[in-house]
Amino acid sequence: MSPTQREFVRYKVLQAIEHNPEASQRELAKELGVSLGSVNFCIKALVDKGLIKVDNFVKSDHKRGYAYYLTPQGIVEKGEITGQFLKRKMQEYELLKQEIKELQADVERNNSV
Repeated sequence: MSPTQREFVRYKVLQAIEHNPEASQRELAKELGVSLGSVNFCIKALVDKGLIKVDNFVKSDHKRGYAYYLTPQGIVEKGEITGQFLKRKMQEYELLKQEIKELQADVERNNSV
């Protein structure tokens, strides 16, 4: 997995946990379209960095579940990552606009021949 992919998974995991702290890792993986192993690896790394904390809770009479919560440091990190992704997407958007403009000019030139 490339660094950008890792960052994207980390961002999406932080975002998903913020919206649904009681989601299982399997549910997170399905929601994000990544492997269960990727989510597990990411959550362990986020816990090790102090960005999320894990609490046990009783999900049913027979099974314990986990709830994942963003720490104050995790909230700050998510905000920084969001800013980085916004900047990157804005750059991609500007490049795409320029490419569309060039393609439109090519189409107009070809249609006028």
